[in-house]
Amino acid sequence: MKASDFDYRLPQQQIAYRPKAQRQNSRLLLLNKKNGGISHRNFYELPHFLNPGDVLVLNNTKVIPARLTGKRKEGGEAEILLVQKLGEKVWECLVKNPKNNEEIHFEGGLRGRLLKGNEQDWIIEFDEQVDDYIELYGKMPLPPYIDREPEDSDRISYQTVYADKKGAIAAPTAGLHFTCKLLDEIKSGGVGIEHVTLHVGIGTFKPVKVENIEDHNMHGEYRSVPENTASAVNKAKAEGRRVIAVGTTVVRTLESSVNESGEVIAASGQTDLFITPGFEFKVVDALITNFHLPRSTLLMLVSAFSEREYIFRAYDEAREKNYRFLSYGDVMFIN
Repeated sequence: MKASDFDYRLPQQQIAYRPKAQRQNSRLLLLNKKNGGISHRNFYELPHFLNPGDVLVLNNTKVIPARLTGKRKEGGEAEILLVQKLGEKVWECLVKNPKNNEEIHFEGGLRGRLLKGNEQDWIIEFDEQVDDYIELYGKMPLPPYIDREPEDSDRISYQTVYADKKGAIAAPTAGLHFTCKLLDEIKSGGVGIEHVTLHVGIGTFKPVKVENIEDHNMHGEYRSVPENTASAVNKAKAEGRRVIAVGTTVVRTLESSVNESGEVIAASGQTDLFITPGFEFKVVDALITNFHLPRSTLLMLVSAFSEREYIFRAYDEAREKNYRFLSYGDVMFIN
């Protein structure tokens, strides 16, 4: 298929630049993946559409304030986006106009040196361990389409309430709609809640620049499935109960951790799974997900989970009804 098959018009005014005042008040579009039926609700009504015995799987990654601003030796600012930790003082990074062996000076006396990595990758090697420094001086890495500077409030709003494992440079946005109270209500309805980890990185948001989507290379991202989650998911599948993924990152984590017998295994390591129409889902039965950018790998994944025609019809209706799109936007439940 072609990237243009996943294009659509996204009006600027429908991009959500800020979160809802109350997470659970996002709008919820319900899409029947088998017949394309659509209805409109609010996210706080989600427990009504879950069944006792369902297993809801969440991504417990935690976004780090990975944007650092430094000064170049010859003058001018250098904005560094830390992508992945490679060592105690070494990070893969994104930076505009990098120069090999260039020294960057940061507030508080920290220094870093840019080094050319493999292919198009760049590395920054700091003169000290920077985990604590990042928390103190870093800014939240809001997506480029949120056209404003990160604020202190984004450290809370651009983080799920169950975030636990540090390492993401973007939020698993489908999870942003949950509150602790809503999760308690879901549990009390007999739904099991399990966690996996996928540290959202370049692979998730890297744009598709080729027309033939089979030529797109996914950047690897760290994922982990604990033993208890694998066991709970396999038991649910064996008993005919639904496994519901909260976000495309959960889908990729689970579907990339399946053995030859179709069972989820406890696993950790890199995944570069790229899901497009025609993919055979072995684990996930239903999906909670935000509305995604045109021509993105995320839109391709949801178009694989249901009929592409149904997805685009749902997107058309969401635009007509003024849904909010992208990271801080509204949400859909495909089941």
